[in-house]
Amino acid sequence: MQKTVKANYSRNKYGIGQFILTVVLILLTVFFAAPVLLVFIAAFTDEVYITQHGFSFLPQKWSMNGFNSVLRYGTQLLRSYGVTIGVTVVGTLLGLLIMSMYAYSISRRDFRLSKFLSIYLLIPMLFNGGQLSGYIVFTSYYHLKDSLLLLILPLCVTTMNVIILRTYIANSIPYELMEAATIDGAGDYRTFFQITLPLMKPALAAVGFMMATAYWNDWQNALLYIVTDSKKPLQLLLINIQKSIEFLLNNSNVPASARAAMGGTIPQYSATMATVLVVIAPIMVVYPFFQKYFVKGLTVGSVKG
Repeated sequence: MQKTVKANYSRNKYGIGQFILTVVLILLTVFFAAPVLLVFIAAFTDEVYITQHGFSFLPQKWSMNGFNSVLRYGTQLLRSYGVTIGVTVVGTLLGLLIMSMYAYSISRRDFRLSKFLSIYLLIPMLFNGGQLSGYIVFTSYYHLKDSLLLLILPLCVTTMNVIILRTYIANSIPYELMEAATIDGAGDYRTFFQITLPLMKPALAAVGFMMATAYWNDWQNALLYIVTDSKKPLQLLLINIQKSIEFLLNNSNVPASARAAMGGTIPQYSATMATVLVVIAPIMVVYPFFQKYFVKGLTVGSVKG
């Protein structure tokens, strides 16, 4: 009888805890989803209504002027999308290959240079040459001005990502497995590509998603190094669109034809929200597919089981 009472009490307590947790998670979901929903609604809200009444979840007047001001760059927008997608894919894959090989090297106990390379890896975290020195090296010595390589190489390898991959290898992949492969005659490259790399999928997915997000959102390198319009990534193009709208708003000598092309009103706020949607929409679509790997790669690799 006493055991039954304790079991019922535990179930009731567990049920109340689950109910409270569910309510808290729902509130957090609403709290974080509301701004995204507001951005989506504001992108289709009439500019005059936003100016007079502010942002609203239930606007009384809708308009496509904000999106039209962004989509007016049609061909250039598609080119910038292509550049950003290409840079993101190539940079992420190349970075994962280089960093995973580096992490594998410094995780091997029998590798003589592992300590030296580990210290060498930490130097960029403590000392940085600065943006000016990097600009001089890339443009004057490497002659990479207006090259897409400058959108890929600066973000290709980062110390923290290498540490995450190295920790995952050390804590989640048995070292005895690598030793067994060595005993069976497998070299370092075969051990890495056929044994270690397939087992690193969760960590690679987590780091890859962070790298892809960094590449997707990068605009500073493009602003510094890219001159040709056909090589401008999406982020830089959207910044230029925002600057064009600000110029039209702050210039009293704007021709009437320019305002007529904008629908009579220059859509400052709605165009800004439309720009945000153009940027984050692909990330929002891709993120659910990487979420489970993202969480697993950061947790399993950080705690030794």
